[in-house]
Amino acid sequence: MKQMTIGRLSKAAGVKVTTIRYYESIDLMGEPERSTSGQRLYGDEAVQRLSFIRHARDLGFPIDSIRELIKLQHQPGEDCAHVDVIARRQLADVRQKLSQLEALEAELKRMVSACEGGSIATCKVLESLGDHEQCLDSHDGAAAAPKLGARL
Repeated sequence: MKQMTIGRLSKAAGVKVTTIRYYESIDLMGEPERSTSGQRLYGDEAVQRLSFIRHARDLGFPIDSIRELIKLQHQPGEDCAHVDVIARRQLADVRQKLSQLEALEAELKRMVSACEGGSIATCKVLESLGDHEQCLDSHDGAAAAPKLGARL
């Protein structure tokens, strides 16, 4: 098995070096071997593990679920029912986020369609943003939708 540095691992798996170090710090990655000078060295298994983690993160799986899935990978003879539970839980979470985003879309469409142009003083969008009572649906706080930039 060919050993590679963290930089080469980063390129091979399409994951930033800082992300690799983070995954190591939270025990998602095994402890890497070290060269005699102390440099981290990785093999093909690390590329596979990082690719798995990256794909799971792209699908929105939380770190704790990924940790469970990795643990389950090391029990190949077990029934995959627990994996199914984790995947179904993630699907339900994605569906909930989609529902929240659809509600936000409807509210924003309503606000925009109420805009009649004119001056800032009579702007319906600003008026709606200033008075939550004008909204048709409750979409307050973190319960409403994922933050911008959050992965779905």
